[in-house]
Amino acid sequence: MDPTPNYTLQLVSELRGHDERAWQVAWNPAKPLIASCSADKTVRLYSYKLNADDPTMSISFSHVTTISTPHTKTVRSIAWAPSGKVLASGSFDSNVGVYETQGGSDDDMDLSETSEWECVTLLEGHETECKSVAYSSSGTLLASCSRDKTVWIWEVQPDSDFECMGVLMEHTQDVKCVTWHPKEEILASASYDDTIKLYIDDPSEDWYCFATLTGHDSTVWSLTWSPDGNYLASSSDDLTIRIWKRIDQYKWKFVHRIKCHERTIFSISWGSGKGSSPNGLGWLASTGSDGKLNVWEIAELPEQPDNTKPALDTKLIVSVLCAHDISDVNSVQWCPRPGFENLLATAGDDGSMKVWRVISANNI
Repeated sequence: MDPTPNYTLQLVSELRGHDERAWQVAWNPAKPLIASCSADKTVRLYSYKLNADDPTMSISFSHVTTISTPHTKTVRSIAWAPSGKVLASGSFDSNVGVYETQGGSDDDMDLSETSEWECVTLLEGHETECKSVAYSSSGTLLASCSRDKTVWIWEVQPDSDFECMGVLMEHTQDVKCVTWHPKEEILASASYDDTIKLYIDDPSEDWYCFATLTGHDSTVWSLTWSPDGNYLASSSDDLTIRIWKRIDQYKWKFVHRIKCHERTIFSISWGSGKGSSPNGLGWLASTGSDGKLNVWEIAELPEQPDNTKPALDTKLIVSVLCAHDISDVNSVQWCPRPGFENLLATAGDDGSMKVWRVISANNI
């Protein structure tokens, strides 16, 4: 499928520094910061700013600090709390690290190279490799998942303390990814067992799985919610992206499939970028071991009485064939901050993080 000629992907910056493969990128939701984690056991932080005096509105990035984590093995995943003041990391050493900056006040976070981030908590519990970590939209819950087939939910307590609220053992294989609904305390997990599980808290009991989404023919690697929370997208080793629609509080229905990768789709991210459709739901980015970086415009279609048309229209608006040269691309993430919705970042086996900007062909 050839992309529409209305957009292009511009490489804004290539950020190098990791000694080994870069596994994930994470934009700070509140501050002009972006983080990357690596097999070299570090997390690198960069600040960025819009150069308003430049007619091209260029964006510059500066290295802030490198966090030497307490992890003894690869740092596989990172996630910011919604406040932007706390960062979590998940490692192949089975532990979860939590970091806070020691410089600046809450309203004036130190973004200079003198900024120091300290590991304030190390959460233990998983028996083997921790694959993913994620904060809830309220910032009061942290989820982690592991090769040990479990999903843990931690409640954030005062003084950097955490209490385990549940250990969920619904999957039969390695759990690859966890992600929270953007507005509600609904957790989704994806697994090597080809399924997606959805969890919710029962006030009278414990966290439990209220839905299992099936349809993928192989490992589900990544999950991402639509910005409005009414859809969930999943990517798989079966070379497809599947999109699920919320029917009611507990029911989700498969509504659309995308196929435009030749190898495993490691990562997907659904951002709030606006395209040409009046019924647009944002932009969906995908990447993986074929090195491709694709951006899709997702839009809702009018309801059809006879159900002869799909619920969604997906249009490939731009594609880069070798986003990190010959290397696998492990992560893609849209910037969540207002005014920067057309920025996305990738991390690859070449150890670099790249920042891209989607621009209209009319603005070139």
